[in-house]
Amino acid sequence: MTTIQARFQLDYGDFKLDVDLKLPGTGITVLFGHSGSGKTTLLRCIAGLQRAPQGKLEINGHVWQDSERNIFLPTHQRSLGYVFQEANLFPHLTVRDNLNYGLKRIKQNSGMVKLEQTLELLGIGHLLERMPGHLSGGERQRVAIARALALNPEVLLMDEPLASLDYKRKQEILPFLSRLHQQLDIPVLYVTHSQQEVAQLADTLVIMEDGRALASGPLSETQSRLDVPLAQDREAATVWQATVAEHETDYHLTRVDVVGGSLSLPAVDAPVGTRLRVQIYARDVSIALETPIATSILNVLPATVTGIADGREGQTVVQVQIGNQALLTHITRKSALMLDLQIGMAVYVQIKGTSILN
Repeated sequence: MTTIQARFQLDYGDFKLDVDLKLPGTGITVLFGHSGSGKTTLLRCIAGLQRAPQGKLEINGHVWQDSERNIFLPTHQRSLGYVFQEANLFPHLTVRDNLNYGLKRIKQNSGMVKLEQTLELLGIGHLLERMPGHLSGGERQRVAIARALALNPEVLLMDEPLASLDYKRKQEILPFLSRLHQQLDIPVLYVTHSQQEVAQLADTLVIMEDGRALASGPLSETQSRLDVPLAQDREAATVWQATVAEHETDYHLTRVDVVGGSLSLPAVDAPVGTRLRVQIYARDVSIALETPIATSILNVLPATVTGIADGREGQTVVQVQIGNQALLTHITRKSALMLDLQIGMAVYVQIKGTSILN
């Protein structure tokens, strides 16, 4: 399996970047953190737009930077596509000509089949003769992504591509971005400070803070760690993979299978066997010591307590294990004391609400 190895150190005085990451060579890796955490600086170092005095970058076995050997490939020699917050399309060229401009950088025939697949993936085939000024913000960004992919890059870099879009346009483009991790055979590094985008897009999550990577790993595993600030956040959540098992049409519900059991969700328009992402907010999970009876909550699963941490304002964050998947729950400190929760204790979790992501 191909990998991305990225090690960079640079010092601006009031800001320092110091990261050492080994990332998978497939899927979407999301670089997540607040403004000023170093996400974009890291992406620019990978692109060669920023030169870290101390650094090493290897993509698919190709060394793009090694400060010890005085190797530094300029951006135009790196096989990458870059998508910025703004689409930056040429306003005087049609969509077709904007895409063809990207193809000029590669051998004329080598990218044509790939481009056709990209047009279908992003749903922009019907836009080819339009001018950028006649596209919505979401359509412009999809064209920008297609132009970046037309280069047949070894890695696609995306720097907050939805930041300039309103809510409606974000919802328009997110389903297309979700297909990337399913159909692209190249790694995508995606910068955002939106937890919604993390939950919907990430296969791998890197949490950035003050120029450092606080945590890195598979999405659900990294989300549920108690030693990162994300676990304390009101929007703290865990994303599980699920498979549609049954539609309970009389109740407008869909039952999905997850590792360790099943969940009943609001009805989903998807065939049985479809794989989905399910987002479970920590605030929507409660804990019981015995099997709950006479409860309106449909989703009850056996679990084992694997971690406990005091949160803010009287809150306790509890990590539980269900099958081989972790789950976070936020309960009051009083409840944790009344239940006398201990590591290794067998409990039951009640999941009040879930959100279908894709």
